[in-house]
Amino acid sequence: MIRLAVFDCDGTLVDSQANICVACERAFEKAGLVPPPRGDIRRIVGLSLVEAMQVLLPQADDGLHRSLAADYKAAFHAMRASGELADEPLFEGIADVLTTLADDGWVLGVATGKSDRGLAHILAAHGITDRFVTLQTADRHPSKPDPAMLFAAIAEAGATAATTAMIGDTSFDMAMARAARVRAVGVAWGYHAVHELSDAGADVVATAVPELLHMVADSRTRP
Repeated sequence: MIRLAVFDCDGTLVDSQANICVACERAFEKAGLVPPPRGDIRRIVGLSLVEAMQVLLPQADDGLHRSLAADYKAAFHAMRASGELADEPLFEGIADVLTTLADDGWVLGVATGKSDRGLAHILAAHGITDRFVTLQTADRHPSKPDPAMLFAAIAEAGATAATTAMIGDTSFDMAMARAARVRAVGVAWGYHAVHELSDAGADVVATAVPELLHMVADSRTRP
């Protein structure tokens, strides 16, 4: 039996909000628009870029949403090239959780709204690339909460929904987990409130990183 733990990245594994906010602000400024408040920007972390811009600017047309998404990518790449990116640290204790789960026989994966390039960069920066056997990104899937990322991760790992847990910090992650019928484990240190995670279908919510070990291990799906 293969047990699979799939992690979101931003807000779950790493604290990346500073860079996300700056890149988003620069994209809006390039378009001659007033950037959204940072609290609003943090709330769209986890969505794919076009969908995120749709939430931030619902009155705009598809062309502007796509232009903003492209400018966000360009801003992020420019920040990386110039060395301007702020540190994106792993949340304290996450590295130990990944090690313990792997040592206990769990297969690990990531499902994120980041691009392949963005995810590869952050995993390499923390030396944890080899921890994961399946990496699912916005480059190859519809935006969360569509369950496509989880279906692909389960197939690639050779697991089943009944032995899979999705760990994330947003309501998008929890809704995706429910759609795929996997265990939904919320984390309280990210970008959505605990009640939002519960309302979106979280089976449990970890308020501290060490709690993940026993919450993930109970990999039962909803009835």
